[in-house]
Formats: sequence, structure tokens, C-alpha cells
Amino acid sequence: MANAKRQALIVKGGWEGHEPTQVSRVFTDILEQEGFQVEISDTLDSFLDQDKLMALHLIVPVWTMGEIKKEQLHPVLKAVESGVGLAGCHGGMCDAFRNSTEWQFMTGSQWVAHPLNDGVEYRVNMVASSSSPIVEGIRDFTVVSEQYYLHVDPAVQVLATTTFPVSDGPHSANGSIVMPVVYTKRWGQGRVFYNALGHHADVFDIPEAKELMRRGFLWAAGRGEGE
Repeated sequence: MANAKRQALIVKGGWEGHEPTQVSRVFTDILEQEGFQVEISDTLDSFLDQDKLMALHLIVPVWTMGEIKKEQLHPVLKAVESGVGLAGCHGGMCDAFRNSTEWQFMTGSQWVAHPLNDGVEYRVNMVASSSSPIVEGIRDFTVVSEQYYLHVDPAVQVLATTTFPVSDGPHSANGSIVMPVVYTKRWGQGRVFYNALGHHADVFDIPEAKELMRRGFLWAAGRGEGE
């Protein structure tokens, strides 16, 4: 079975404002071009089958503001811990299940605000000191979208950042701050990749944004491979 395709599961749903169907299509195209066999599901019950999850190479959540039951969550936690990759973007991964601290612990952050809402022009800056292949050769770029303010696990490896300007609101008393946009982390034997971009699917028309997702998928799915 050396030539068997790598298996990816995309689970989409939740708040329609994040265009889960459109984002899933973009991600499916990326993965299929990289030789993955992709299954797209619109139910969290796809997480119930522990054996099926354990046989995957990659799980891609595209689900915003939902609720996940323990019997749906725990198989995912165990699968990623065993070495299955996890990768996602924006609210589809890190504003998925606000009541699940276990999900947030695994994924590495939780959305808490986007102070200027949608339509903000801001820079995404690669971390110059990073040796990760995910950002190698990618230059800083500009996005017009939501700028995500996250509560972040200090264990993550930050690969790209953005700077929040001083703006109206009680948070402005802290001055401008640098916020992670792209990061990786580990969960047991599993690799976790997150990109805060992706409010709408068209952000991935930006070549750098799409390339970051492509490389992030491949890195997360690289079970047993080096950095």
C-alpha cells in the first residue's frame, strides 16, 4: 500500500458568515492537488468513529461558533495525540467551540475580538528568526479582512504576526500589540497548524495566504517526518 493516498477529513458547518462551504472547496482543491483523498462532512458526528479518525493523516475543521459533545470531541483529541495532523484557519478552528476548553487547549488559541471588524487593511509579517519550512521564502503581505485578536497558548511556535494599532476601546490602554497570525504546536505525537486568516474564502486568492495553508496542511500531515 505504499502508493495509497493520504487521507484528509474536512468537517464544515457552524456560522455561515465564515463561508464554510466555500472555504472547504478551497481547501479541498489544495489538498487534492497535493495527492490527498479528501472527505467533506457537514456533521460533527464524523468525529464519533475513533478507528476512522486514527487512520487519517489530517483533520481540517471548518466550523465556527458551534457546540461539540464530549463523545465527538474525545476521539479527535486522541487521534491528534496519536499523530494525526490538525490544521485550520480563522474562526473555523479557533472560534469553533467556545465552551470547550479542551478543544482550545489542543488548537492553541481562542478568538476574543476583532476591534475594527471587517475591512481592516493590515500587514502579515513573517517571523524572521523562524526556520520553519512553512514560511521559508514568503514575504510580508497586506490583507484587507478581519484582524483577529486571540488568546494564545504560550507553547505555540509563532511563524507570522500582525501589529494592532491603537484604536477606540478599553484595550487601547495597552498600546499597540503584536499578535500571532500563523503558528504551529504539538499535541502528543500530532502536529497542529493554525492560520488566523480566512474570514471569507476570497482571502485565499492572495497567493501568500494560500501558500501558507498549503504548506501548513503538508506539515501537519507529515506524521513521523522531520521539521
